[in-house]
Amino acid sequence: MNLTELKGDWNEAKGKLKQQFATLTDDDLLFEEGKQDELVGRLQAKLGMAKEEIHKMISNL
Repeated sequence: MNLTELKGDWNEAKGKLKQQFATLTDDDLLFEEGKQDELVGRLQAKLGMAKEEIHKMISNL
C-alpha cells in the first residue's frame, strides 16, 4: 500500500504510527491531498529515516 492508496484508511494508519512512535503528533501526521512529499519529509525529519524506509514502513501498516 502506498501513500495514495492509504488516503482512505489514514486515520487507522495514523493511530498505528502514533502507537509505534510516541514522538509523532497529529501535526506530524497531517495528510493533505497532493502533499504526500511534505508528509514524508516531516516523518523523515522526526524519525531520522530515509525516504525509502518511510515508504516501506507505511506499506507494511
